[in-house]
Amino acid sequence: MLTILGFVMIATFLVLIMMKKMSPIAALVLIPALFCVFVGQGGQLGEYVLKGVGDLAPTAAMLMFAIVYFGVMIDVGLFDPIVRGILRFCKADPLRIVVGTALLAAIVSLDGDGSTTFMITVSAMYPLYKRLGMSLVVMTGVAATANGVMNTLPWGGPTARAATALKVDAGDVFVPMIPALAVGMAAVLVLAYVLGRRERKRLGMLTLDEALETGTGSGTEQVLVKAGAGSSTAVGGSTAVGGPGAGSGKGTGSGTGAGVGGGTGTAPGEESGAKSGEESDDEGFQGLDPNRPTLRPRLYWFNAGLTVALLTSMILELLPIPVLFLIGAALALTVNYPNMAEQKARIAAHADNVLNVSGMVFAAAVFTGVLTGTGMVEHMADWLVGAIPEGMGPHMGIVTGVLSLPLTYFMSNDGFYFGVLPVLAEAGAAHGVSPLEIARASLVGQPLHMSSPLVPAVYVLVGMAKVEFGDHTKFTVKWAALTSLVVLAAGILFGII
Repeated sequence: MLTILGFVMIATFLVLIMMKKMSPIAALVLIPALFCVFVGQGGQLGEYVLKGVGDLAPTAAMLMFAIVYFGVMIDVGLFDPIVRGILRFCKADPLRIVVGTALLAAIVSLDGDGSTTFMITVSAMYPLYKRLGMSLVVMTGVAATANGVMNTLPWGGPTARAATALKVDAGDVFVPMIPALAVGMAAVLVLAYVLGRRERKRLGMLTLDEALETGTGSGTEQVLVKAGAGSSTAVGGSTAVGGPGAGSGKGTGSGTGAGVGGGTGTAPGEESGAKSGEESDDEGFQGLDPNRPTLRPRLYWFNAGLTVALLTSMILELLPIPVLFLIGAALALTVNYPNMAEQKARIAAHADNVLNVSGMVFAAAVFTGVLTGTGMVEHMADWLVGAIPEGMGPHMGIVTGVLSLPLTYFMSNDGFYFGVLPVLAEAGAAHGVSPLEIARASLVGQPLHMSSPLVPAVYVLVGMAKVEFGDHTKFTVKWAALTSLVVLAAGILFGII
């Protein structure tokens, strides 16, 4: 009974948010509360929720202060050169921008933390996607899938959990998996290429006519021409030039060297660029306006050094991550904005993101608390393991790889690696399958896991990108699952699994 109710609860949650019948926060709270009553454990609901909140409180604290920290770094201009460099590489070509998103997410993922990866990636790429009219779910989908592949690094979490649970060396698990994971990363780049071509076909081929100049916002014209199309996008305070027979419009935003702050030129019948610049839903994200008052160019190297020190301390685990970001945010605010009013203004500017993400994490605590407390997760895992045919025993590595997709999506990594994986390893050992092979196979589902509603970092991604979680899920799950299967197939081909 608990097995059926567990699957029904998860299915109900996914269907409602993908159909946009409920907000993610409401669904994460109300659906598990209702099912907790259904299983006759309504009296324990408070206990389950408090346990879930207690487990996720450090994560919520880390995300709150991390958002403030990286928000301040955006405000002071730390990432401006990165975005300008990306735009130079991408040349305003949607294909290059999507591929650049995958590469940036993969590189930043080397720090082993999904939340910081998404914050940095979205901070750098969001202005480009918005100003060029590209699909934001493409950005979130590619970033999440790339991070999922890279999340298998020994210091990323899953590999360490698998090694600990099965009492094997993390290096023996990870190193042989490198060829399969490299194929998985190549699959992400191919996916980015395909999605980028689709965006290029939808938007037209965009080219940057004049070299990017950082300047001081003095009106340097930078024009993006949409070949053969009826509209175009101006970057900076300039007039957009349309294709044959197209109308034109004027952007009224301030000039910028990296694709933010300009207006959008329009064909007849569309809204004017001025109106778009004033009323667009990204007006609060003035990523690279070279005249914004929050810039602190004289403190650039201090901020860069502070960020490097913060990420290094995270990798070396000098202090708990929430403590590091708390200290980092306090230092960043104090040094960059010594005036109390300015500090309050910066905190208020990022309060929306902080509230959305932390609220989502605490709502997810209700979901995980009920799933675990009622025993649904345990019964679901036992049922799946028990459903494995006896004849599949010698192939438990492949079975583990396949099961890692749904199990790491519907369960936390801790629940899967410490609760289910030892059972799978025991079943494999009875048929001569090495625990190392089982541990490697268990990493296959990570690309899909990173878009799970039980992963707090995904709420940072969709929150900062202003994407509905349901839209992200609907778009990403199929591509992430395909990437996971590619990793599994490569592991089998190379004899790793």
